[in-house]
Amino acid sequence: MKKIKVAILGCNGLVGRQFARLLDDHPYFELSCVTASPSSQGKQYGEAIAHGSEPNVSEKTGSLVIRKTAAAAVIESGARVAFSALPAAVAGDLELELRRNGLAVFSNASSHRLDAQVPLLVPEANADHLELARVQVREFHGGFIVTNSNCSVAGLAMALKPLTVFSLRAVVVTTFQAISGAGQRGVAAWDILGNVIPYIDNEEEKIERETRKILGTRTGERIQDHELEIYPSCSRVPVRNGHLLSVTVEFPGPVGAEAIAAAFSGFRAQPQRMALPTAPRRPLLLQGNEDRPQPLLDVQAGEPERARGMAVSVGRVRSSGNRCSFFLLVHNTVRGAAGGCVLNAELALKTNLLRGN
Repeated sequence: MKKIKVAILGCNGLVGRQFARLLDDHPYFELSCVTASPSSQGKQYGEAIAHGSEPNVSEKTGSLVIRKTAAAAVIESGARVAFSALPAAVAGDLELELRRNGLAVFSNASSHRLDAQVPLLVPEANADHLELARVQVREFHGGFIVTNSNCSVAGLAMALKPLTVFSLRAVVVTTFQAISGAGQRGVAAWDILGNVIPYIDNEEEKIERETRKILGTRTGERIQDHELEIYPSCSRVPVRNGHLLSVTVEFPGPVGAEAIAAAFSGFRAQPQRMALPTAPRRPLLLQGNEDRPQPLLDVQAGEPERARGMAVSVGRVRSSGNRCSFFLLVHNTVRGAAGGCVLNAELALKTNLLRGN
């Protein structure tokens, strides 16, 4: 199969660098364009990220010259697909312009997550929602936008999906979110070291709205949100990577911890059945030790090598009556950001939504 040319919008940030790592030598996609702010334009990508902390890129990717973050530059590069690591304030209009020009946009930004025609996708939880994008394809000459979820929601939705068989009623979730979720300069060291900040702007609202949409039911070209009651509380903690979530789920009747654990362990979904390159063989990893999962030990969970960081670890499963509690860990810049977008694109290609050059 001839590889599809792709672009990264916002290549220098933490998510942009993860995109570059995941797209290096990808079996379906060829990275042909990287864009960033004016201060980096004209530089080779390897030079621009030389002093960063994220994984190195290949010589081929490192030699790409950074272009202006504009639709014309992406179109000129010949890219058919754009992976957006842009902040929402910048992403919204640019992603729409690329769609109007027939490009497929897989976005990590929140700008279009709740648009009626835009799939808000966590492939293990709602792969069928990708069908919404076919309306866009017809209207925009092949162009469409697919978004991934908020980084905490990416893990929460995956853990809740196998529990829907028990008829979810309500969920209380408390997040302990890594500083990388705020970007490279998002939280001052003086504020976060030795501290916990019990507030993240708009985060709790995103968890409520996005989880209901992802777990909702598709009827034709519409999504009926799930009626699940969600009570989130979000905090920022001095951890580099990995969002830890404490979750308590309520069901209509008693469900034992053994049944919950079995549902987690046995969970497989369309990305696993299709053996997509970035899909972890086991999307939910049940940790046996009582003190796991831990960000330091478990954030890179997932096999094969390309799927490192794509599995969600769950542990400390406990039940009492009609309530069950557990912890989960999701890698916020991989499964919750760049890796989720790449997996969405792989699914779109294999379901014939995304067409090659």
